[in-house]
Amino acid sequence: MTRLLFFFLTGIALCGSPNLACAQDARLVTWQDIVRLPAPVAGKRISYGPDSLQVGELRLPEGTGPFPVVVLLHGGCWLSEYNAAYMSHLSAALTKAGYATWNLEFRRVGNAGGGFPGTFQDVAQGTDYVRELAKAYPLLPKKVVVLGHSAGGHLALWLAARRNLPRTSPLYSPKPLKLKGVVALAGIPDLAAYSTAPGSCNKAVAQLLGGQPTETPERYAAGSPSQLLPLRVPVRLVQGAQDPIVPVSQAQNFATLAQTKGDDTRVLLLPNTGHFDLVYPASSAWPTIEKAVEDLLGSSRERQQKRL
Repeated sequence: MTRLLFFFLTGIALCGSPNLACAQDARLVTWQDIVRLPAPVAGKRISYGPDSLQVGELRLPEGTGPFPVVVLLHGGCWLSEYNAAYMSHLSAALTKAGYATWNLEFRRVGNAGGGFPGTFQDVAQGTDYVRELAKAYPLLPKKVVVLGHSAGGHLALWLAARRNLPRTSPLYSPKPLKLKGVVALAGIPDLAAYSTAPGSCNKAVAQLLGGQPTETPERYAAGSPSQLLPLRVPVRLVQGAQDPIVPVSQAQNFATLAQTKGDDTRVLLLPNTGHFDLVYPASSAWPTIEKAVEDLLGSSRERQQKRL
């Protein structure tokens, strides 16, 4: 576990030496780069459930609205050591671009009630809570995209897939919020494959699901987006070609399988891009991410023209 956490924090899983800090490609953003960013102006913290971790941060753009919504889900190997704070930079950038953002916190492995099924239930409850937020804030609950990074990318894809769960599943929820699409940044759609893949989060899969694929196959079936296709919503899988944490094959294999099921799923593979470039708004990856959201929700300029 110590080794796993070290790799995630430094973002140098394949660099060979912690002192090199990926000097072989200084263009890649590291975890330290994210941590050093000054915190953006805080949004409004709102509870969506009784637990102290069932909370989100709502940001609204300038103007009167109503605004489409981007729900953000953070990564961190599904572990309690990592929280939603680092996604605030992406949240603020998307809000500046004209979207309301709802940056979710949720119970993770290591928190009371985290793991299976609590982590899944929290992100479902928090996403569905957009309907309640729309009663008090100028939001468009019928125009919602979910965007997640790494383990949060897995959860974002799962949110689109959960409507395919049987009623008997502990992860089933009636009338889930309909989504306009998903943007997964280095997402992990195939948990069974990832549990044995190279990377710094792979061992956390068994912690999330309480065992290996052969030990809890029903949990892998309920929690893996790749086993719940088709999603029937557009999906954009943004992936860095030099990501040492999530293999490119996760996005490529999922897209191939989803397309055979009739889904509009596309891989946006970015050269000279690592794992953390995707959540660093000043990186070269940001225009691709903003464009992916715009393709699913429309641009703020288009919305303004329609209101005139």
